[in-house]
Amino acid sequence: MIVMKNNLREKHLLQQLSVHREISVATICDDLQISEATVRRLLQSMEERGLLMRIHGGATLEGISRIEPVFDDKRSRNTAAKLLIAERALEMINDGDQIYLDGGSTILMLASLLDRKRNLTIVTNSLIAAAELMSTEHKLILVGGEFRSLSRTLVGPLSAPIINSLHVDQAFMGTIGFTVEDGMTTTDPNEAFTKEQIMQRARQVILLADSSKIGLASFARSGGVEDITTLITEAIETDLKNEMESHGIQVLIPTESVALTVKDKV
Repeated sequence: MIVMKNNLREKHLLQQLSVHREISVATICDDLQISEATVRRLLQSMEERGLLMRIHGGATLEGISRIEPVFDDKRSRNTAAKLLIAERALEMINDGDQIYLDGGSTILMLASLLDRKRNLTIVTNSLIAAAELMSTEHKLILVGGEFRSLSRTLVGPLSAPIINSLHVDQAFMGTIGFTVEDGMTTTDPNEAFTKEQIMQRARQVILLADSSKIGLASFARSGGVEDITTLITEAIETDLKNEMESHGIQVLIPTESVALTVKDKV
């Protein structure tokens, strides 16, 4: 019997849900050849990450847009790790750089540190990051688009005209999930669209993702490993770090943390 990795199980399950809308625990057991207890753990994990909604006896994609945590909830999670990542990202920015700040709580942490730099041009789709920066001396450019309340960002095709008229040195990106197979993923296709647009206009794409995001896949793909120049995270399994480096991605881990082996995590 072939045993699927969890990320492949999740991808398969989401594909089935996109067709059938609802699927029972019994069907998932038969389809994936795993126990009911394993299925229930899988569904619980996926629901917590906003990938699906559990219902009596199964799962559905109905109501999925309401599962993603609101911004203030995300902001309060893993704050120590996010600060380590933001501090390391700050070291990559030089005075006078032209940078892009994506949405997300780790990116907001970076925005709060940018008063240490001078004469930046900052492009962003994040209204929260813009509010953080509006009293600084940096040049601030907001992209247009549809307002997405969960992430407090401007997203979708209306963001393209401004983004496509610009070029930035570094794009600092957030994500809901990241795997080598699926790349960066998020819960909203419009948000994914805007992320993909800006990555095409950046000399470097720097993904800021704490370890809770790595190895997980969400609903909409927003960029592959080929789009990423650098990953900054506070901890990562050694095998995964080596695999990412084999794809040409620089993996940076703040000095206060070390790469974890699988054995370390168990």
